[in-house]
Amino acid sequence: MSYAESMKRLEEIVAALEAGGTELNETLKLFEEGSKLLKKCQQELADAEGKVEKLRLEDVE
Repeated sequence: MSYAESMKRLEEIVAALEAGGTELNETLKLFEEGSKLLKKCQQELADAEGKVEKLRLEDVE
């Protein structure tokens, strides 16, 4: 799943959780899925920032 797809799914999960009306088990599943996606997206951003920083430093040298 790409970063954009992960973010789209996260938005869907947040909307579903904010809307309420789901059973506890479904809420927990959505929350767990969202937590995993958030962690994945944060890692991808950190990796991208590291690459940008490396390229920036290479340009300085």
